[in-house]
Amino acid sequence: MSLSFKDQMTQSVPNYVNGTTRFQKINSLLLANEPWQKEAFEKLRDLLKNMREITASDIDLGSASSIHHVWYRVFGTKAPSLDVPQYSNDEITSMLLSIISEDQKEQLYKNRNLDFSLGIALEPGEDNSRFRGNIYYDTNHLVANFRRINQKVFKIETLGFPEPIIRRLNLRYEKSGLVLITGITGSGKSTTLDSIIDMCNNTNEAHMVIIGSPIEYIHKPNKCIIRHREVGEDVLSFQKGTIQALRQDPDIIVVGEMRDAETIATVLEVTDSGHKVYTTLHTSSAIDSVHRIIGEFPPAEQERIRNRLADTLKLAVSQKLVPNKEGKYTMAKEILSVNASVSAAIRNNNIGEIYQMITEGKSKGMMTLEQDLFNLYRKGSITKENALNYSNNRKRMLRFLGH
Repeated sequence: MSLSFKDQMTQSVPNYVNGTTRFQKINSLLLANEPWQKEAFEKLRDLLKNMREITASDIDLGSASSIHHVWYRVFGTKAPSLDVPQYSNDEITSMLLSIISEDQKEQLYKNRNLDFSLGIALEPGEDNSRFRGNIYYDTNHLVANFRRINQKVFKIETLGFPEPIIRRLNLRYEKSGLVLITGITGSGKSTTLDSIIDMCNNTNEAHMVIIGSPIEYIHKPNKCIIRHREVGEDVLSFQKGTIQALRQDPDIIVVGEMRDAETIATVLEVTDSGHKVYTTLHTSSAIDSVHRIIGEFPPAEQERIRNRLADTLKLAVSQKLVPNKEGKYTMAKEILSVNASVSAAIRNNNIGEIYQMITEGKSKGMMTLEQDLFNLYRKGSITKENALNYSNNRKRMLRFLGH
């Protein structure tokens, strides 16, 4: 009687073999026996399928740190699932190795981490569902997180943006300039960015270059040519992809994230050359975004960066996903729409004045996060407690609430 893959792994890979060497031996077993590789792949597909069925945003698996359970995040709460099997570390390793290429495995072994995108049909005949994957080492075991990418794009009108802001986001009405979408991890930046891309795709004849790490949602061209360039697969870095885009005759460049000073400087330079550029930052407010960009540079360079930012920045949207009364999420946002006064404040290093300009800029579509949270509370969408907990300034929020 032939041994199962799990038993074969136990026999073929001694317990004293650990870490990368163990992963390589398991990979050799998979490559030598296609049914085992298929079995490992199907186990992972079942876990991802379950993820969709329970409307989970994330799944985590692997190592004793997870107490050998599979964990799902559903509407913000991450917990172990009692409805799916428990798997050994070797079984998890086989699942993860079954979905990545040999080149990706080499990157994983070298860097102890791998970011990638995954397209997989969860049911026969379906279009691929997409996931953002991260495989990494934990106590010398392979573990992973997968985030489910929405299969549909939200229309920009459903995200609560004022009409003047929607116009400024659209290439049809504003042909150049920098648009920042900011927020902490899991705040919906990618969802908002995809909605903006979709709007431009459906209303403009243009060429769009998207540089992502990884590429999440694949946009189908409508009126736009859309190029999807994944860092590590199609291009070496955000910075190189942005520079290369200049030679590709783009109207819009989407830079998935500005992670370092070199990328920020390149994005500002490309925007200054007359392109429309959308990008993201991990900041919690519009003013923090301005400070973050300038603060990435040494003091001797900050005046030059301030001047370039003052010339190029058009919009900064900072957002948070706030639990609502239905047990789901509602997006709250702060919007800075740059005018001559805001540009002057950035140029003259009077950034502290910008908050008041946002507060008084309702007619231009501007709002502070506290103003938007108060509106959501007044409409009955969120509780007073969450309005306070998700505000950037608790004292200001208390004043809105009448305390």
